[in-house]
Parts: sequence; structure tokens; C-alpha cells
Amino acid sequence: MRTSIWFVRHGQTQFNLERRYQSWSNSPLTAYGHRQSRAVALRLRRIPFDVALVSPAERTQRTAQAILAGRRGVTVRLDQNWAESHHGRWEGLTYREVLQQFPDEARARWSAGINGRAEGGESLAEVYARVASAWRALLRDHPGGRILVVTHATPIQLVLCECFGLAPGSHWHWRIDTGSLTSLDAYAAGVILRMVNHVPPLPPVEA
Repeated sequence: MRTSIWFVRHGQTQFNLERRYQSWSNSPLTAYGHRQSRAVALRLRRIPFDVALVSPAERTQRTAQAILAGRRGVTVRLDQNWAESHHGRWEGLTYREVLQQFPDEARARWSAGINGRAEGGESLAEVYARVASAWRALLRDHPGGRILVVTHATPIQLVLCECFGLAPGSHWHWRIDTGSLTSLDAYAAGVILRMVNHVPPLPPVEA
């Protein structure tokens, strides 16, 4: 028995385009981001999903809606455990702006490794704990299923670290672009990686 899991990172947002920290805030999908969502939907159109687990952010919900449009029989559940790392008071800022406004906090965060955090935000260690718990729950609750998870870069990176024995601090070695697909098959003996960071070709621009 295998459980097939398809991870999707949401389409590009305005904050992504401007390279701003983005977690809980709802920066809208760009026109390019909507095209990415349609491209993912086309790529996955023949996959008969049983369950869709979706981060509560607007950008992930919009992407999930594009993928699941016209489908029946898919159980959709919003799950906060698949949310992006909370950036606290860095939310909406560029890295340059963070260095200008909070230079001491930035230095302290990066020197603390996976335990560092922005004020009011989460550490990578905390994000890893909730994502690893969500991953174990997925495998426990949906054995043999075909599962869609619409989420963000960091949770996907951390699942890959969990599956392949890498420390959470190595998450940055996995590149996860907006509008990308990462697919795993989970067996009792372990996980097989089908694809990582596959970005489907964009559909034509709608008139």
C-alpha cells in the first residue's frame, strides 16, 4: 500500500514579487500567480484526489480552488499546521528593510540558528515541530489515499528534510518555487520522491 501526496506551493503574490516576508497577511495573487495556479490545475487534472489539506492563507485557498474546480468527492480541510512560518513584526518587510529597522534583532535571529525568531514570530524549530506533526497525522489518517496539500515553501522543505533524514536547518537546500509541484509516495518502508519543484508550463494568457 502506498499513500501518494502532492504538495503545491501557491501561485506568486505581490509580496513574492517584491521579495517581502509573507506569512499570515493576504497579499493577493498576481496575474502571473493566477496563471501558475491554472498551470498546476492542468497538470493535476487526471489525479483523483481523496483529500485536500490547505493552509488557511488566502493565496493557498485561491490556488486550491483553481486545482479543485469542477471536482466532486474531494474532502477539503483548512489546516493551520500547514501555514508558512510566522514572521512576526518582519511581516511585509524586505530583508533590507529588516536590517534597517531591526539590525540587532536580525543578527540575534540568525546567530541563534533554528531557534532564532523575529519578535512575535516563530522559530524554525517551532515550525518544524508542527509540520512534522501534520505530516505524521496525514500518513496516519489517510493510508493508501491520494492527498493534495496546498501550502508554502517552508513546510514543503521541512517535510523533505523529515523524510530524508536531514536536519531542519538544511531546509534551504530544497528549492521550492511558487506554482511548483513536489510529489512523494509513502510506503511502510519509507518514502519515494517522484518529483521536487516541478513548475508546469504556463497556459496562454486569457483574453
